[in-house]
Amino acid sequence: MKNLTRTLLLLFITFNSFAQEVDIELFKNGFSSPVDIQNAGDDRLFIVEQAGRIKILNADATINVTPFLDISSIISSGGERGLLGLAFHPDYTNNGYFFVYYTDNSGGDTQVARYTVDGSNSNIADPASALLIIDADQPYSNHNGGCIQFGSDGYLYIGLGDGGNAGDPENRSQNLQTLLGKMLRLDIDNIDGGNNYSIPADNPFIGNPEALDEIWAYGLRNPWRFSFDSDTDELWIADVGQNQIEEINRVTNEVAGLNYGWRCYEGSQTYNTSGCPDPSELTFPVAEYNHSVGISITGGYVYHGSIYSDIQNLYFFADLNGLIGTVDSVNNLVNHGDFGGTWVSFGEDINGEVYIADISGSIYKIIGGEIFDTNDFETSEVALIPNPASDSLNIKSSNNTIIKSVIIFDLKGSTVLAKDNINISEKIISINSLQAGVYMVKVTSENGSSIIKKLIVN
Repeated sequence: MKNLTRTLLLLFITFNSFAQEVDIELFKNGFSSPVDIQNAGDDRLFIVEQAGRIKILNADATINVTPFLDISSIISSGGERGLLGLAFHPDYTNNGYFFVYYTDNSGGDTQVARYTVDGSNSNIADPASALLIIDADQPYSNHNGGCIQFGSDGYLYIGLGDGGNAGDPENRSQNLQTLLGKMLRLDIDNIDGGNNYSIPADNPFIGNPEALDEIWAYGLRNPWRFSFDSDTDELWIADVGQNQIEEINRVTNEVAGLNYGWRCYEGSQTYNTSGCPDPSELTFPVAEYNHSVGISITGGYVYHGSIYSDIQNLYFFADLNGLIGTVDSVNNLVNHGDFGGTWVSFGEDINGEVYIADISGSIYKIIGGEIFDTNDFETSEVALIPNPASDSLNIKSSNNTIIKSVIIFDLKGSTVLAKDNINISEKIISINSLQAGVYMVKVTSENGSSIIKKLIVN
């Protein structure tokens, strides 16, 4: 547990004016209220629309005409309700399972369900394959949470808000006998006790008659978006504040049973401490900001992409008011400014590049200021000759390693040229179809190892 005195030092952390160069670039518009972005282990992005549809956004920025899934007839949408979250099973390639979080049309209650991809077409799901995993009654229309993610442990994590209204009037977040205001953790590969899931053996409240076994953590107000760092497996939770503080929590995923403090505290500030535990028993945010800066936080991801070097290992978050910010490895929070969007979600592609969704219908890509230079890689293994180049490019392995494939992609992450089954140590390819600019070249050897180098085309 974090010490309150230490945490109160966060009050003195000011927004730094500049640390890294962060910008956004429009990737695709034309969506209807996009609220989530996920990938299924390939180069497609799956865009969740609040009204109940999931659409496929391809690497070339085209949108499939037919939605991947349309469940608009069974959900309630509007305000904070709708189809809110998507997660693909870790073994999706083999079992075709994915999970959605939505509010139903018979009262706006939470439903988490499993669906299955069509057996003959990977671009559509089987709408008749629904299997209900878990549900929860929602007393009010707001604070539904909606984020679902798989951890590296293979379990499904589900974030639920406190049930809504304001100030958690029924004290649900601190009540361990309700699912609201909690982070749940389920084993969805096994069933037990009449449920379509079982409880992981190391969930913290198993055997406690005053708590629900599904609970992993509690004391959350509205964890609208959370994620796991793909390198460290740390859990990042952006919890929406009441009327003063927006907070970011960061913990190692092995620590179970944490109490994040709501309704007792809003961020590191007292809110309503009646009947609350001692502050030493609470986990306080690693970073926060007040409502002179933003109004409602949206959590994102730690950047581990292969294009930009200056934003590596930064956690990205945003706010409904247009702010985009980052938190670094030592929890320094940086405000990168107002980017004009009404930001509601982030997503990652298969290469670790980060995207951000504007509820108005646009998907943008996060871009940094410094592209990886060839000196950042083991340049002795592969040479690009010449570089800069114009008409042709000679790709040569200096140690006679057999080259299996070459992929050239632009700074949007889109593949512009691909050569497979090369099977020699030196290959000349034509690049006269490429426009002048900066590209990344991924060279993969026959043993599966790869290297990425920067290419300038004149």
